[in-house]
Amino acid sequence: MTRLSRFNVVSLTLGFAFLYIPMLILVIYSFNASKLVTVWAGFSTKWYGELLRNEQFLDAAWVTLRVAVISSTIATVLGTMAAYVLVRGGRFFGRTLFSGMIYAPLVMPEVITGLSLLLLFIGIGLDRGVLTIVLAHTTFSMCYVSVVVSSRLMSFDRSLEEAALDLGASPFDAFRLVTLPIIAPAVISGWLLAFTLSLDDLVIASFASGPSATTLPMKIWSSVRLGVSPEINALSSILIGLVTVGVISASLASKHASLRRQQETQAAARTT
Repeated sequence: MTRLSRFNVVSLTLGFAFLYIPMLILVIYSFNASKLVTVWAGFSTKWYGELLRNEQFLDAAWVTLRVAVISSTIATVLGTMAAYVLVRGGRFFGRTLFSGMIYAPLVMPEVITGLSLLLLFIGIGLDRGVLTIVLAHTTFSMCYVSVVVSSRLMSFDRSLEEAALDLGASPFDAFRLVTLPIIAPAVISGWLLAFTLSLDDLVIASFASGPSATTLPMKIWSSVRLGVSPEINALSSILIGLVTVGVISASLASKHASLRRQQETQAAARTT
């Protein structure tokens, strides 16, 4: 086992401090009784109560969750289909153009993507709202799902599908009963990635949204431009807590699954 040098320890400490100390300060000042976020006036949880009574933030959070769930689900379906065509479709007319259109949002600046979508929505006369934000988020997030699922399909053992076909299964049944369960972790990872990207998006949503729909990042950005309020600190603290719980839960679930696979492997080895 390689020992950490003093330089590596110092570098890691400074790096983690740079990342997490501002978050810790934000969480601490979310319990500040004063309206001035830089002046400590005692411990209080009143800003969390004020946040729960702020209808603008609650409406924006509800819009953000709806958009994230719907767009990530559609992006997962379309991205999985695109990945399957790219990996299993072989050479076909327009493959280069198709793959380029799939992967273009990965390198396209968000401002260009948002502006082009805005011009499209105006051109077809579509009122901007929740629907346009869903379409915009689906457009740029499906390419991430396609990349994740494609990498899993490339390492997939096709003999399993061929065995299912030889036993009388239709191509759709072979995909549904054999391929999809095996690539399910990649599909779920793609959905989570698309969901996270949708929750975090600000630039594209600013172009695709209208007066009837405002996402939470847009609401936070517009509020911060007028000054950081204690409610913003409380909201940010809640988001940090949710992310922390999610990461810990995912780590525990992954560790549990790994231990279960290890136990099954040992049990199989003993029986043989």
